[in-house]
Amino acid sequence: MLMLSECVALGLCGKYGIPNELSPGGTGPGLTRPARSQVKPAPFAYHRAHSVAEAVALLAELGEEAKILAGGLSLVPMMNFRLARPTALVDVSRIDGLSYLRADAAGAAGLRIGALTTHRTVETSRDPAVLNGFGVLPRSARWIGHYPIRSRGTFGGSIAHAGPASEWCLLAVLLAARIVLTGPDGQRTVPAADFFEGYYSTASTAAEMCPVDIVHLQTPSQFSETGAKGMGEGGTIGAPAAVLGAINDALSDTDVRFDHIPVLPQDLSAALNQAGAVP
Repeated sequence: MLMLSECVALGLCGKYGIPNELSPGGTGPGLTRPARSQVKPAPFAYHRAHSVAEAVALLAELGEEAKILAGGLSLVPMMNFRLARPTALVDVSRIDGLSYLRADAAGAAGLRIGALTTHRTVETSRDPAVLNGFGVLPRSARWIGHYPIRSRGTFGGSIAHAGPASEWCLLAVLLAARIVLTGPDGQRTVPAADFFEGYYSTASTAAEMCPVDIVHLQTPSQFSETGAKGMGEGGTIGAPAAVLGAINDALSDTDVRFDHIPVLPQDLSAALNQAGAVP
């Protein structure tokens, strides 16, 4: 009988003593050669971009099956389950100048949020430009997943992913955000209400990247900190509950009210348009 340490040393067991998958063809009495381990995602090519222009060029060259990799907190789990099978990843995480959270330089009552700005950056911001007009953003950020997710996950990635339980997608519609897309033909700006087309579906093309520009609509004055805490890795559960109070408070001048969760971006957009509350 083999001891656990001998089993691991021979490659027959994994790190925690769990037997590896075995293949025919032993090398000794009672021993079989372990099969080649298989990674969970489908095969893909990896490219690292060092500038927005390089990323856009790679996306245009690689075609519609390529995906942008930023924080990877949404895309990678989907790849592990093979719900997403991109043929190539374009890593934009090292591009300089895309992580920022600041007031609009033009003097408008708005914020500019870079595509690589992490959830944690928003959560811990003490900038008066953020707290005075957009306090709902840092108060919502702490409900996103858990600490590692907030530290690596990005604002732009969440917007581009368009997950139905995303705080940022919901608040982008509520605050009349403008999504600034950069593609082979230059930049274009799309209102958040038009950007989100459905679950995991947006108006961006395969060769576009998105910095984010949030423009002030109206200031939520209070925030209801009720609801379930976000759950990590596979998706965010209960996130809309964390911003439901802020949504209704921000809509206090309209006849629009929500008493259920989740509140999806497209539902919010439709209700605001029906009430004539979206400019």
